[in-house]
Amino acid sequence: MLGWVFGKLWVVLLPVILGLLFATVLWPPTRFLRRHGWPPALAAAVVLLAFLGLLGGLIAVIAPQVADQVTELADQAADGLEQVQQWLQGPPFNLDQEQIGRYVDQAINSVQSNASNIAGYAATGATAVGNGLLNLLLALLLAFFFIKDGPRWVPWLAAQTGPRAAPHVAALSQKTWSTLSEFIKQQALVGFVDALFIGIGLWIFDVPLVIPLAVLTFFGAFIPIIGAFVAGAFAVLIALVDEGFTVALIIFGIVLLVQQIEGNVLQPIIQGRGFNLHSAVVILAVTAGSSLAGIIGAFLSVPVAALIAVVYRYTRDVFDGRHPEVAGDGTHTRVSGDDEGAVLTRASGTPG
Repeated sequence: MLGWVFGKLWVVLLPVILGLLFATVLWPPTRFLRRHGWPPALAAAVVLLAFLGLLGGLIAVIAPQVADQVTELADQAADGLEQVQQWLQGPPFNLDQEQIGRYVDQAINSVQSNASNIAGYAATGATAVGNGLLNLLLALLLAFFFIKDGPRWVPWLAAQTGPRAAPHVAALSQKTWSTLSEFIKQQALVGFVDALFIGIGLWIFDVPLVIPLAVLTFFGAFIPIIGAFVAGAFAVLIALVDEGFTVALIIFGIVLLVQQIEGNVLQPIIQGRGFNLHSAVVILAVTAGSSLAGIIGAFLSVPVAALIAVVYRYTRDVFDGRHPEVAGDGTHTRVSGDDEGAVLTRASGTPG
């Protein structure tokens, strides 16, 4: 029933969730400014504008490179198709020109027969892009209010839940926020390491679109396992089109080596400080999220799974009599949040 309700309210929940993820990134600099006497609204506005400026600068750096090199890559792709055609004409396939032409004609006829479906997919894609931009705008607006008024949330929520539930609500709110923050920090570190070393490998072998591929690798890290695979496949494909099979094989080896070091060395070290989900759970979560909500679902699947795990573990500990976030006398819990100090929420529901 909860799944059905969330599905109906997804258009509202998605900007909220994205806004929370943005807030985890924007809160540390906002907290720094507030500690130095900046008003909450001004600190939140300055940090948000700086964040937008950083994204705009990144796009300004990437776009000219893609525009300059995409034509060259298209020409090289055409040359690559001609090489594939010549390869098919030799052993072991031994296809003649007429057979290859017939297969190409069949492919063209198939595309033409499905032209209406393709147009529908294009229209759906354009609608999805428009909805994505709208959700992004709403998420940024919500992130502004989250980082401006966020420290007031836990005392207010605890005051609405009554004296028995207030300590647990405050503790669980802090644990879920810490989990989201830890996820962003972990995946940003993993993405930076992957992008740095894979980008160096691409630069050494003179593969084009180094910066766009490095940025794609960085953001691919936020979709664990699947994102790294897709980003690595793009890097290998570009290397194959531009530099040939040998360089593509070397880039494949570099990508594989970096991902093995990340998965077997870096991930265990950084995940020891935060939540820990088994790789099978991560794969199932990404698969379920992508099938339910596409790319956005794949991106949000792991943090949502981690939050579910946090709620489950906390509830299990409460039933077992173990809830260290709540004081031994059951009267209060200390929750870190506001920059003026920790927020003390009493069991009576009154913010301390």
